[in-house]
Amino acid sequence: MQQVDPCLDIVLPLQDRRVGKVRVSYALANNTRLFVTTDRLSAFDQIVASVPYKGQVLNQLAAWWFTNTQDIIDNHVISLPDPNATVAVSATPLPVEVIVRGVMTGSTSTSIWKLYEQGKRNIYGYDFVDGIKKNTLLPEAIITPTTKGDAGAHDEPLTCADVVTRGLVDQATWTTVCDAALALFARGQQVAKKAGLLLADTKYEFGIHPDGKVLIIDEMHTPDSSRFWELKSYEERLQAGKEPESLDKEPIRLALDAIGYRGDGPPPTLDPAVISATTSRYIQAFERITGTPFVAGDYPVQQRLTSALQKANLL
Repeated sequence: MQQVDPCLDIVLPLQDRRVGKVRVSYALANNTRLFVTTDRLSAFDQIVASVPYKGQVLNQLAAWWFTNTQDIIDNHVISLPDPNATVAVSATPLPVEVIVRGVMTGSTSTSIWKLYEQGKRNIYGYDFVDGIKKNTLLPEAIITPTTKGDAGAHDEPLTCADVVTRGLVDQATWTTVCDAALALFARGQQVAKKAGLLLADTKYEFGIHPDGKVLIIDEMHTPDSSRFWELKSYEERLQAGKEPESLDKEPIRLALDAIGYRGDGPPPTLDPAVISATTSRYIQAFERITGTPFVAGDYPVQQRLTSALQKANLL
C-alpha cells in the first residue's frame, strides 16, 4: 500500500458544515446531507490518530452493511458519490448511543469489563455473577446504552430503563430501536462467523426520518464501531490469558491504555507501526466481510471528492 497523507479534514463550499469526531457533513437539498468520512480515529472520546484509508473503509463497509440489513430496518443511505462520501437522509439522531455486547470485554471507562473489574456486579441494569473472565462470551447479547459524549465530554452509562425515564427516547421508539439493535447484532455475528471472525460488540446510531420513521444511521459493523476478533485463535488465546487477535481499532486503544492515556489531555504520538497495523486491520476486515477486494481511492481525498461531487451535480 502506498504511503499517503491521511485525510484529516474536508472543506467544501456547501451550507451548514458540521464536524464530528470522524465525519464532516453538509446540508444538501430535499432534507438530505452529505457525509464525508475522514481518516481521523477516536478513542477514549478523543481524536487520537489519523489512519490512512480508514475513512474509505468505514464509508464503503457501512454502505455494504446497510444494503444487507434493509430487511431488518431502513437506513439513511441514498448514494455514495465518492469512496469517502455518502449522501443520506437528514435524520434527527437519537440522543443515545446503542451499544450491543456479546462478550465481557472492553478497555474504556464505560465498558462492562472495566466496570466489572472495579467490583461492580450490577452493570447497565444487568446482574453479573462473580468469577467471569475477561473476553468470555455472555449468555446472550445485551444492550448497554450511553449518553453521547460530544465535544470531548465522556459518555455516561445508562440502563435501558433510564433512556425512557429520563425522557431521552419515548417507549415506543426505544422498543423499536432495541428490537432492531439485537436483530442487527445477530446478523452481524452470522456474517462475521462466515468470515472467520467474532463480532464481540458494536455501537449503533439511530435517527428519526422527517416522516417519523426510525432509521439506522451513521455507520454499522465497521472496525471503528465494532470489535472483530479472529475466531481461529480465540479459544486458544482466551485459555492462555492473551488478548484476542483483532481486526479493529483495539490495537490503538490498547497502546494508549498501556501508556496510561485515558482521554484526558492531548493524546500522545503513537508508533507508526501501530498506525500501519491498524490500516491493515481495517482493510482486512473490509475484504473478509464483503468478500470483495479493497480498491484504494486516490489521495488527496479533497481533490478527488470535489471532482466526484461536481460530476454528481452536488457542487
